[in-house]
Amino acid sequence: MVSPILMDHALKGPPQGRWTIVHWERLPDDGNRYEIIDGKLYMTTAPSAFHQWIVGAFIEHLGVPSRQRGLGIWFTAPIGVLFSQRDAIQPDFLFIRAERAAELVRDRRVRGAPDLVVEVLSPGNNTEEMAKKRAMCARGGVPEYIEVDPATRSLAIFHLVDGAYGEPAMYAEAQTISLACLADLPLRIAALFAGAPDTTL
Repeated sequence: MVSPILMDHALKGPPQGRWTIVHWERLPDDGNRYEIIDGKLYMTTAPSAFHQWIVGAFIEHLGVPSRQRGLGIWFTAPIGVLFSQRDAIQPDFLFIRAERAAELVRDRRVRGAPDLVVEVLSPGNNTEEMAKKRAMCARGGVPEYIEVDPATRSLAIFHLVDGAYGEPAMYAEAQTISLACLADLPLRIAALFAGAPDTTL
């Protein structure tokens, strides 16, 4: 996520703050990723190769084994996750436990809170806007929210407590984590970055 789209942008739609999932569903498939948070439209352009390598590592180390074991299902962007009429995001990676999959995944979208949302940070990410996205996921009920920082090769894990995220648990590249929703699949953080042919941010 970079910044709110300016009103002189070629996209047609309501004023910022009045976007809904109805407007969002009508956006063109132009290669950009669009999200609405609190009724404001946001856009990101194509991610870097390193960014996508990290997303692929989540698929390899969490997504594939979780599906093989029948633990749940995963998706990557572009996939629409709808929380309310004014909130729709496309996480880099998400996981939904098997027993919740049929309830959440219907009519082409994820409708409600995944058990895990992962966002890989990019140089263009705005700290304030990322905080708004986290807050929206907390309001929507996402139990675990991860931000991966490729620049420092570190992870921040936010846990939902009383409807909000507190201070994150921070992990460095040399550490291994275990997630509440995938406790039997420990993840070495170094494995997210290992072997990447291009680490340009």
